[in-house]
Amino acid sequence: MNIITNPTLPSPCWVLEEERLLHNLQILDRIRNQSGAKILLALKGYALWKSFGLAKPYLNGCCASGLHEAKLASETFGKEVHTYAPAFKESEIEEIARLSHHMVFNSPAQFKRFASIAKEYNPTLSLGLRINPEYSESPAELYNPCGLYSRLGTTAKNFDESLLPMLDGLHFHALCEQGADALENVLGHIEERFGRYLAQMKWVNFGGGHHITKKGYDTDKLIALIKTFRGKYGVEVYLEPGEAVGWETGYLQATVLDIVHNGIDIAILDTSAEAHMPDTIIMPYRAEVRGAAEAGVKPYTYRLAGNTCLAGDVMGDYSFDTPLQIGDKIIFEDQMHYTMVKATTFNGIKLPDIAIQHSDGTAKVVREFGYEDFKNRLS
Repeated sequence: MNIITNPTLPSPCWVLEEERLLHNLQILDRIRNQSGAKILLALKGYALWKSFGLAKPYLNGCCASGLHEAKLASETFGKEVHTYAPAFKESEIEEIARLSHHMVFNSPAQFKRFASIAKEYNPTLSLGLRINPEYSESPAELYNPCGLYSRLGTTAKNFDESLLPMLDGLHFHALCEQGADALENVLGHIEERFGRYLAQMKWVNFGGGHHITKKGYDTDKLIALIKTFRGKYGVEVYLEPGEAVGWETGYLQATVLDIVHNGIDIAILDTSAEAHMPDTIIMPYRAEVRGAAEAGVKPYTYRLAGNTCLAGDVMGDYSFDTPLQIGDKIIFEDQMHYTMVKATTFNGIKLPDIAIQHSDGTAKVVREFGYEDFKNRLS
């Protein structure tokens, strides 16, 4: 079996395909231009900063989940920086405030505690509050920010109107890999619970989870929803896609190290679901494998498994046209988003290197990982 895309690249290795990234960026740019919205890259989903030179012309900046992402955005993207965290630490307020253009608080208590201090450090800082519409169509409860007892965002019942004189904007995040129909329904609940405040705002941030670059997404409806909302309330609208930027823009290349048999054939790879593809275990999520199908569809079925001691370190069961051999390459598709940012060195397993395949067909390894990366994280 020979499915390797570029034989010069190491294994394991994440490979970004520039042409695919550019395709997604152009879709997002059309949304910006036709709707009037601003679009930020959510670093929590995609933070391959060596590709930011390509992304900058198509996006307005980055949204950060805390100090380190804010620093990365400021240093490597250089446009707008919007920072939100479920709770800010007092020791980090000054640096976050100086780095950020927008700072969004999760609760009225945090707003009251830190908003004035943050403005002293950065008088031009725009202050926001995350709200919880108490409605979401999230396909998995683990990823539902509006579920029962959610800590994320302020409900209408807990909204504190004394914040209004300092409050520039509202932020919500209620989607997870969803389309414009789900957004429309969420907006209905936003207006029902918080409508009386919207016209008093300078901006409203629609958060992330918009599956804009997935085939079949209704971009025209998204544009219409944004334009209607902007016109109705006179606010600037922001979107914060992460997955939509990295969606189907690259792969994780791995190698078969051994094949064992215990009731089924099991191929042990030089990568790990637990360490490098955690959503495979957490969601659970099944990655597509190039040249493979569901178990039993093709003549030869194997369980693909990781090289750690975790018994459940398994990517799934796949079938192939020909038998797998030691040394064969396995290509896991769509591995740019929520993989690099979540990866660990569990068991001391090597992190995959990072490569960029340029539009001219050449490929370059932009980051190699080794023992020192493992060692330096621990002490």
